[in-house]
Amino acid sequence: MEIVFASRHESNPLEWVRALRQALPEHSVRLWDDDSSPQGRADAAVVWAPPAELFAREPRLTHLFNLGAGVDALLQMPGLSDDITLVRMEDGGMAVQMAEYVLHYLVRESRDLGRYAGLQAQACWQPLDDIDRGAWTVGVMGGGVMGARVAQACAALDYPVAVWSRSGRPVAGAQAFGQDGLADFLARTRVLVNVLPLTADTRGILSRAVFEQLRPDAYLINIARGDHLVEADLLACLDSGRLRGAALDVFSREPLPPDHPFWSDLRIQVTPHVAGASLMGLTVQQIAGKVRAVVRGEPITGVVDRARQY
Repeated sequence: MEIVFASRHESNPLEWVRALRQALPEHSVRLWDDDSSPQGRADAAVVWAPPAELFAREPRLTHLFNLGAGVDALLQMPGLSDDITLVRMEDGGMAVQMAEYVLHYLVRESRDLGRYAGLQAQACWQPLDDIDRGAWTVGVMGGGVMGARVAQACAALDYPVAVWSRSGRPVAGAQAFGQDGLADFLARTRVLVNVLPLTADTRGILSRAVFEQLRPDAYLINIARGDHLVEADLLACLDSGRLRGAALDVFSREPLPPDHPFWSDLRIQVTPHVAGASLMGLTVQQIAGKVRAVVRGEPITGVVDRARQY
């Protein structure tokens, strides 16, 4: 199999090529725009935000292996043939990083560590109330690999956890809610964590209508996609006191513009899309296993259902 690596956002593409060559020595791996190699013969591509020219340059592609779990941007690319099989990353080290990210902000809020930082700035020795974990109910939107790992990490620290997903599949240590159980899920949730895929149905789901169904003094953590969030609704609910704060790792425009109000709002914690990165070693290992399975004619997991958009 001939494989090309195509990404507009990776700063070290040659390192990825070397890692893929080492993991797949029986196959040919090259950069998509390597003019020293013949073009138009690639069978598969490993991609993250690939250039649109890829599909014109490599018309024989049968498989795209995405370096991330989200494929919303890939599905919108012009020139993407319906005959190409899309394969999303199922973990690649992202799940544990996302769990760490959520735990950081969950503990920061529930243990008043942010308030203690403010007291330190005032040289004020003032113990605050002890934690009541029963008051810090966590609700995870999304029950896939990432969502399940986040839910289990929170449950391991004895926070009450629920998971809402389309399928309602059970997650160990958490209460499961299916598609029709959203209202009940929100009513018991104080810390809302979004790990959903971005689809036509989930775009704008983090809105006033959802925030107003949460428990009082609620907190939002969004580590999925920026377009899940209606930014004006978040600001309005912060101003009204419906929400106490938010930790946001993803945004509709990235990088977040310097004049965006989120930067200066102390109620909002901003990070630059780093909650869960695809770690090269684990990612290459997963892709290599799937490439070999494809060559053997065996089924693989992580194939995107284009109707569901994930």
